[in-house]
Amino acid sequence: MIRGIRNFWRVFGVFRTLARHDTFFILENIPALMPLVRPLRRWLSRHQHGRPGERLARALSEMGPSFIKLGQTLATRADLLGAEIAEDLSTLQDRLPPFSFDIVRQTIETEFDQPLEALYSSFETAPVAAASIAQVHFAVTATGDEVAVKILRPGIERELDADLDFFLWLAEIAEFLAPKLKRFRPVEAVEILARTTRREVDLRLEAAAAVELAENCRDDPGFRVPRIDWPRTSRRIVTLERVHGIASDERESLIAAGHDVDDVLRRAAEIFFQQVFRDGFFHADMHPGNMFIDAEGALVPVDFGIMGRLDLATRRYLAEMLTGFLTRNYAMVAEVHFRAGYVPPNQDRLAFMQACRAIGEPILDLPLNQISIGRLLGQLLVTTEEFEMETQPQLLLLQKTMMVAEGVGRSLNPNINMWQLAEPLVEDWMRRNLGPLALLQSALEEAGEAARRLPALMRRVDQVLEAWPEAPHVQARLISPGYWRFAALFFLGVLLGSIFI
Repeated sequence: MIRGIRNFWRVFGVFRTLARHDTFFILENIPALMPLVRPLRRWLSRHQHGRPGERLARALSEMGPSFIKLGQTLATRADLLGAEIAEDLSTLQDRLPPFSFDIVRQTIETEFDQPLEALYSSFETAPVAAASIAQVHFAVTATGDEVAVKILRPGIERELDADLDFFLWLAEIAEFLAPKLKRFRPVEAVEILARTTRREVDLRLEAAAAVELAENCRDDPGFRVPRIDWPRTSRRIVTLERVHGIASDERESLIAAGHDVDDVLRRAAEIFFQQVFRDGFFHADMHPGNMFIDAEGALVPVDFGIMGRLDLATRRYLAEMLTGFLTRNYAMVAEVHFRAGYVPPNQDRLAFMQACRAIGEPILDLPLNQISIGRLLGQLLVTTEEFEMETQPQLLLLQKTMMVAEGVGRSLNPNINMWQLAEPLVEDWMRRNLGPLALLQSALEEAGEAARRLPALMRRVDQVLEAWPEAPHVQARLISPGYWRFAALFFLGVLLGSIFI
């Protein structure tokens, strides 16, 4: 009851901001709200310049940190708001006015239980960046190391919890008032947003992500991750090596500094491919302000609060799907989706193949340097919703990251397709992971895993047998010939797998 009253009151503030920026269009897909939305739009809306997505981005920025995060999430959901609005939201800037240095000092001294001067020999009072979750200051440690110190905003956890609860409440109401929206899974989308956002407010997790990325890429030439200063890192503070370099999209500055921008673009494409396909762990916030080129020409990422993960099965799906598109083998694209279980078996396979062709042909007929793999993946995710494909959060995050990476690539050299530069790595990875030997190895690994689970299975069988007198329905099931045929085939498979492994 209290939750409903609190959130219902907040609705009026949201309506007022939407009206001021003429963005009531986002509510027009909920028929039950139209009797309220239409008069409010007529009485309150003020004509604003800019495309609908640009106006929505301004409205979300005004409403605060959580709404900015919501907008960045919606930028991956062209299926909800349309491709043009999603593209406009992808430019949503995560910037807010800084909080005072007194709060910075208090936070540091509370977290580490010692004076700031004992930790840092100098500390710049003006932040170099201030975003919705935290702000960053440059400093020098007591041991003389130049560092960047990221500090959470005061009270951000409580603010996020209140806002995320409000979003969840709105999603639940939207599903109730407009059942057709259920296929977009708004409640699930908010829950995913809540999980990722709450991880961002524990800066130890960000530090751990940086270390993991550094370990994965330690042998990759021309790429390095800033070192984490663990003694000066806690839940609300992360201290890492300061990066001196040029933002990755500043073409003229890179050329003036003597860097070969085509070489930078090639290494960026290769490194991103390695993160996605080789490691299944990638930097998912790769806008130009988070990627620098140092004096030696190495790419140096910062801000590891948003990272993406892809398991091997998903990476294989992506590789086969992209191969199918690029070779115009749309039957293969459809087969991959059905085999992976992304599209339910009750859907029309031929109709889905036709939909894939409608996506691929307009994009693949473009000049090579204009082909966008990010846009192709985005349109595919929109289309698969129509065939009851479940939301794939990891693919939405990857698609958003691809779009950003392609934008940076075009700013460096609009005549080069960054994915073409990584083609040798793509072919090598696919040969090692999609060829007959790779499939055989995968089957043997699965058999080996089954063998490792055998002792636990036998313990469960013992438990069932011990409960035999109390479970006559289990007894009847065990007596059936079908059960023993299945058991014999299963153990034969385990035995063969154990022999080959």
